[in-house]
Amino acid sequence: MTDLRYTLHGAAIALVWFGLINVAVAAVVAVAARDELRGETNRSAAFWLTLRLLPSMTAIAFVITLFAPSYWRYEPRAVEDLDLSLIIGAVAATLLIAVAAVRGWRAWRRAASRARAWLRVARPIEIAAAIPVYEVPIDAPMMALAGVFRPRLLVTRGVVDALTEEELRAGIAHEIGHLRARDNLKRLAMRAAPDVLVSTRTAAAIEARWASAAEHDADRAGAADKATRCALASALVKVAKLTPLSTPLGEPISTLVDGGDIASRVHRLLDDGAPPASVGQLRRLSTAVAIVGTVVLSYSPLLWLVHEATELIVNTLP
Repeated sequence: MTDLRYTLHGAAIALVWFGLINVAVAAVVAVAARDELRGETNRSAAFWLTLRLLPSMTAIAFVITLFAPSYWRYEPRAVEDLDLSLIIGAVAATLLIAVAAVRGWRAWRRAASRARAWLRVARPIEIAAAIPVYEVPIDAPMMALAGVFRPRLLVTRGVVDALTEEELRAGIAHEIGHLRARDNLKRLAMRAAPDVLVSTRTAAAIEARWASAAEHDADRAGAADKATRCALASALVKVAKLTPLSTPLGEPISTLVDGGDIASRVHRLLDDGAPPASVGQLRRLSTAVAIVGTVVLSYSPLLWLVHEATELIVNTLP
């Protein structure tokens, strides 16, 4: 009975810590993202993905790597009963996680249902590609990478009729770029992130910037030479002209023209200059190594500080 009470007490405090860290980091992200979102930036897709997932990932990492070990090491086995404030905080964090899980599950189910509906009427296309390619007998132009764990490339008859063979191959290479980057999984992760940012304009803006950067990355990955870049640029223009204005799908599905400004994508594809080199990689690596080293060297004192902070939180709750 004592062990059960000890475990429930620790789980409740862990959930409270998860909620507190989540809210605090979300507030920091909301403030920090303002300047980045005001103007046009060349931030990478990895930057925007990290920014979007930072509140939930930081909260999870804190609970697993700091709170849980500190609780196990310093908390006496004879714990007190849970008070009402602690229970309310734990329930609120649990609801945050549950709602996120349902949101992610619904997005995944919608994407799977949409893909199944397309595949029922689709036929395989004999074309060399890393994954199966299917033609869907729909006049509306669309090229989509559907699926998270078993991705398939779906191309509508409207796209097949509108594009030349070179343009079609370039478009498929673009979608293979999404496949290799696991962009559908990243879309699902953002939909299922248990944080308080999800319903804000900041989250929507960050996700839009990520989608734009991911499209540029897929363009570069799929266009290895000048001829392919020109073919992909032509395909983008043709499909964009035939596609009615719509908002990107809120599902783990990557389409040819669902993210990023078409004009900027075409401009970069037709630019004969070399792709922009990634800058600051050595500096980011050095910073990460320094942070990890500092945490490792100060791990035991950190556990004690977290324990003291936990006692302060529990004792000051109304």
